[in-house]
Amino acid sequence: MPHNRTLLITGGAGFIGSHVVRLFVTKYPHYKIVNLDKLTYAGNLENVGDIEKAPNYEFIKGDIQDKPFLTKIFLEKNITDVIHLAAESHVDRSISGPMEFIMTNIVGTANLLEVARSSWSDQHHLFYHVSTDEVYGSLGAEGFFTEKTAYDPRSPYSASKASSDHLVRAYHHTYKLPVKLSNCSNNYGSHQFPEKLIPLMINNIRHNKPLPVYGKGENVRDWLWVEDHARAIDTVFHLGKIGETYNIGGWNEWTNIALVKHLCRIMDQKLNRPAGESEKLITYVTDRAGHDLRYAIDATKIKNELGWTPTIQFEAGLEKTVDWYLSNETWVNAVTSGDYQKYYEAHYKG
Repeated sequence: MPHNRTLLITGGAGFIGSHVVRLFVTKYPHYKIVNLDKLTYAGNLENVGDIEKAPNYEFIKGDIQDKPFLTKIFLEKNITDVIHLAAESHVDRSISGPMEFIMTNIVGTANLLEVARSSWSDQHHLFYHVSTDEVYGSLGAEGFFTEKTAYDPRSPYSASKASSDHLVRAYHHTYKLPVKLSNCSNNYGSHQFPEKLIPLMINNIRHNKPLPVYGKGENVRDWLWVEDHARAIDTVFHLGKIGETYNIGGWNEWTNIALVKHLCRIMDQKLNRPAGESEKLITYVTDRAGHDLRYAIDATKIKNELGWTPTIQFEAGLEKTVDWYLSNETWVNAVTSGDYQKYYEAHYKG
């Protein structure tokens, strides 16, 4: 990539986005990084508080559903590239309220694509769209999702992400917009909003609250350390081929119940509880509607073509994650109470 780049990273105050923003700001001081985030419940500026005064960083609060606003940003900031992470992402929320997912994930992506298309007059740009393995549907006991797997989304969330993926590819083929895509497995690590499985269980164990497990806990997910995902995004952005898709996964499958029980063992040790104490909190609840049985990513392509592989074993990464949440109770309390939203007013007023 040429040195004089201005990257617009959407959703850069969220869980994955904050890790990506922090990596790019610190690793590429010659890039200007513009972090655009709506600051919904999942966007927290404290996640990037350590780099907010960096000379190559700027935060802008805004909504990708607002096309005139996006046009103004592209023009005023001279945006050369986009890493698109902004999305509604929690499946349960998409089941109870699908329209916000349709508007943000589909219409918002279409707005970004259209503004990029009208703003960029040559091929010296990049629109990098970050997506999910959930677009592929559900696997049986064997097999893996590859970049050639047919799409078969099963929830409003995955359907909205599948739609946005198709739009990105359509803009590449129809308008020659320079694009790259990646589809990633479940992420875990620091700064994740506590409605997601791992931080939810950590927080509930800590406070002796029930640990809700869907069905019998037999659903299988492939888990990836969020900082490894950020490195993969960096790799695809700089080394991936235009028009290509890369699956990013951890080769790390766990059933939900095995994962929860492993978390219980870690937490019992960290909190000096008797072995098996936290497992008593496990509560089986009615399964999620349309709950996909198994996701598993084949990450061979990104390894063979771009040289990326995960760096941390899951057990070690999970322990680091537990340590972070136990050491950052103030952060957890702020996001669970909603007080974190005051950060924007305190630090960006005016």
